[in-house]
Amino acid sequence: MKNKNLFWVFALSSAVYFTQGIEGLPAQSLFYYFKETLKFPAEKIMFISSLTAFAWLVKPLIGYLVDSLFSKRAWIFISLALDIVFVLLLGLLQMPFFILLALLLVSSGSAAFRDVATDGIMCVEGKKYQVTGKIQSIQWASLLAAGIFTGLGGAFIAQHWGYQAGFLCLIPVYLLVGLPVCLYREEILERRKSTLFADLRVLFSSKEILIIGLFIFLYKYAPSFGTPLFYIQRDSFKWDKMWIGMLSTLSIVFGIIGALLYYRFSQKINIKKWLYYSVFLGGLTTLSYLYYTPVTAVVYDIVYSLLGMFIFLMIMDFMARHSVKGLEATSFAFLCSLNNLAGVTGNLSGAFLLPLIGLKWLIVLSAFTSFLCLLLINKIE
Repeated sequence: MKNKNLFWVFALSSAVYFTQGIEGLPAQSLFYYFKETLKFPAEKIMFISSLTAFAWLVKPLIGYLVDSLFSKRAWIFISLALDIVFVLLLGLLQMPFFILLALLLVSSGSAAFRDVATDGIMCVEGKKYQVTGKIQSIQWASLLAAGIFTGLGGAFIAQHWGYQAGFLCLIPVYLLVGLPVCLYREEILERRKSTLFADLRVLFSSKEILIIGLFIFLYKYAPSFGTPLFYIQRDSFKWDKMWIGMLSTLSIVFGIIGALLYYRFSQKINIKKWLYYSVFLGGLTTLSYLYYTPVTAVVYDIVYSLLGMFIFLMIMDFMARHSVKGLEATSFAFLCSLNNLAGVTGNLSGAFLLPLIGLKWLIVLSAFTSFLCLLLINKIE
């Protein structure tokens, strides 16, 4: 790559997102701890996972801080330092559930700052060189590559040790990721002199941003049924932890292929047209889960991982291209927070509806909510 600083943008983005992916290393152990040690039902685990995502719902405020104070590189360094403190506490101390949950929430907040700062760099540099899609493809390919380690390594840790060992394994990753962050040279732009409310008024007075935000929410929202499927794998299919980890790893490999395909075609496709087609594809793939067997579970995980990553990156690229100049971290974080809010809302509504209507009708309802966003797609520029 001839532009050395752009190379370090790719390297920084890749490293930070790899870190974000490897942070899932304790996730399997935590799930089994909640399910098999604390005996939590599926809906309670779904609720807990929604709580830990809270910081990702206030990303516009985080984005404003990132745009207004210090540099984006500085925020990444601050986050990495705090992350080391948090994983030491989580890894070395056996603590009651509510303290564990509080630490998970705070740790999630630190990761959100790091993510927003990195995305702000992606928007600024990506729009400058018209490579937002390429940078995001590398970001998410790196996150998925980390998932190979979390799939197999997380299963091994869950099988032999426990979630505390998973947290301690993250320390060297946090130390190493600082290298590309140091080598990237960020252009320090003149700070905006307006207030928080003035900037937010600029953001929320943009009809285009509001329409896109509502579209993103409706596009992403669907009552979730992923955790009940995981229960089926364990309790009905009798799959052991290592096999589930291996299947997760195989799915990740195909997700990486989807990311690389988007890297290849991101500058050639008509995003609006492809978003329209993906709505119908999403509805059909959701309905396919009505037929869930040990064989189809494997097929769905592999095929949908490839398709899902390509579509996901298309949405993220779409949001990056529409970020507001001077408020890149804030506006992109706003759109991402609506994307995350839709996911959390889907998780909570899935947890609420599962005991009321059962898994079959939950899948049907999830499929039909996929089409709500079609009402807005023609209003997007």
